[in-house]
Amino acid sequence: MVKETTYYDVLGVKPNATQKELKKAYRKLALKYHPDENPNEEVLSDAKKRELYDKGGEQAIKEGGAGGGFGSPMDIFDMSFGGGERRGKNVVHQLTVTLEDLYNGATRKLALQKNVICDKCEGRGGKKGAVECCPNCRGPRMQIRIHQIGPGMVQQIQSVCMECQGHGEWISPKDRCKSCNRRKIVGEKKILEVHIDKGMKDGQKITFHGEGDQEPGLEPGDIIIVLDQKDHAVFTQREDLYLCMDIQLVEALCGFQKPVSTLDNRTTVITSHPGQIVKHGDIKCVLNEGIPIYRRPHEKGHLTIEFKVNFPENGFLSPDKLSLLENLLPERKEVEETDEMDQERQRHYNGEAYEDDEHQPRGGVQCQTS
Repeated sequence: MVKETTYYDVLGVKPNATQKELKKAYRKLALKYHPDENPNEEVLSDAKKRELYDKGGEQAIKEGGAGGGFGSPMDIFDMSFGGGERRGKNVVHQLTVTLEDLYNGATRKLALQKNVICDKCEGRGGKKGAVECCPNCRGPRMQIRIHQIGPGMVQQIQSVCMECQGHGEWISPKDRCKSCNRRKIVGEKKILEVHIDKGMKDGQKITFHGEGDQEPGLEPGDIIIVLDQKDHAVFTQREDLYLCMDIQLVEALCGFQKPVSTLDNRTTVITSHPGQIVKHGDIKCVLNEGIPIYRRPHEKGHLTIEFKVNFPENGFLSPDKLSLLENLLPERKEVEETDEMDQERQRHYNGEAYEDDEHQPRGGVQCQTS
């Protein structure tokens, strides 16, 4: 039977109310009562504090029997307005994948080290009833030292309490848990099976909810896996799958058939028919040969091919064959000569192309001559 019902009365609930009913009642009053003036939800939402309040009333809470309380005013703010239990930190890991993994899908096993609640002491840090409020910091987990730096001048230094090592609690050495040494947590190896779905992208996140480090009084955070795609020798993943294809001048003019090995080990042939001229920088789009669409794995995007035309080296044809080639190509446009062109040609012949050799950069791009 409860000793005092003030907190229950403020919330308008019965002493046998469930946690869900308590939270619902508190949210209705959250805008009316400041959390510092209305600590009922803070106490009643914690099973240990609620038991202490039921037995000894508000005075028992004030006397420090709440087991360390909160570390800072922000902790109370998080509890009051954060929608429930505070959460631990999220842990982020990068996972290196290949473009083939993103195209075909894959499953990877990832070994991680995480903290879990000690099962020997059930997260208490010691024997039942052995946990006391730290005699040094009195629970806030911090200690304040006053340091005199001059006549009439002092400096206040705040640091983690050395006696309880920031836990806010103290356990006699003889009563401490032999497994966790009052830390309440122990390390554990965790194997995560990461499923990489078809169509995922570089930098995409895969979240394992509640798989982060455990800590008493906190809801575990998440483990977040960030995909890090290695560069591929042939393809690049952009909006579509991208490929830069080198072709020779004869292929650009006379057509070609080029096999391309796909990311799922098929071979597709890229064709340009004779007479279908391919210019340097031209783009060709191949439907349904791109990356699968995320969460619609039976649909694929496009393969975008950009052509790079390689021209032959100087002197690849003798002058007589060049004449034959010229006869086969479209006629060049005749250029009408002007007086300015004659003057420029004369300056070149007289060695006046540059005013001063010292100002002419050596090497680099060759200048065209007429």
